[in-house]
Amino acid sequence: MISAKHAMEYHQGEKKEILIDGGVNVTIFSRKNGKPTYITAGRGVVHDNQDIEAFDDVIIRSGDGTVIRTEYITRNYRDRMIRSNKNVTITKPTQTIRGSGFESDEAMKRYKIFHASGEAVSK
Repeated sequence: MISAKHAMEYHQGEKKEILIDGGVNVTIFSRKNGKPTYITAGRGVVHDNQDIEAFDDVIIRSGDGTVIRTEYITRNYRDRMIRSNKNVTITKPTQTIRGSGFESDEAMKRYKIFHASGEAVSK
């Protein structure tokens, strides 16, 4: 489900894109467990193949409390993966990981961070 304050649809031949801005909210339900992942951003693009790009203050929240912050992501409809080639910060209750680039399943259960550094709380 996608909501935004403003949307414009563009057609070029067979291709269609929907540009959304003014604050974008995307809810993705995992096929594996049915739990939602929430994405907010300043603006985005929905491509005719249902791939999504999100820009500007992107925040991804999963049901387990994981929060990812970055400036840009893509969500591929076919493999249902979320990716970024920008700086990311991933925060969980006991750790913070930073890196340049990541990829994750849409439930944010399995993810890879490229060029990572981080902090963890030990008890």
